[in-house]
Amino acid sequence: MDHVDGILKQWNRERPDLDVAPMGLIGRISRIYGHLMREMSETFAKHGLNRASFDVLATLRRSGPPYALSPGDLLAATMVTSGTMTNRIDQLEKAGLVARAHNPEDRRSMRISLTQKGREVIDAAVTDHVATQARLTAMLSEEERKALDEMLGRYLSRIEGEG
Repeated sequence: MDHVDGILKQWNRERPDLDVAPMGLIGRISRIYGHLMREMSETFAKHGLNRASFDVLATLRRSGPPYALSPGDLLAATMVTSGTMTNRIDQLEKAGLVARAHNPEDRRSMRISLTQKGREVIDAAVTDHVATQARLTAMLSEEERKALDEMLGRYLSRIEGEG
């Protein structure tokens, strides 16, 4: 039995008229998410980052050379508000991890790019992040991991209206 089983047992006793099975699934996903985020946040912190700054730097890094995107492209990739993105970019720029420059193709717009320091930080952070993720999923067999990944992928596609 896990923690969620105890909660379900209590609800089944107190409200046997309700089907609380979905509560179990969502409760487990929520609890797993909390555990994963704590572990990953510790990894980010070792590199002077938080989840938000990691997200921006990782988005720039995985975009490929020249590791630069418009603020709008960053917004689309990270799905935050423009005010939130501006704040993130300001903080990363102060830390010397990104630079703002006019877009050479359209001087009215800006491009956000990784600095050399930013690339070094994100490369080290993502290496540790992947190791953390491997550790967090190591208790699953390869078969279990693939099956869970496929099920969650289908579920997410349906929730997001893509499947």
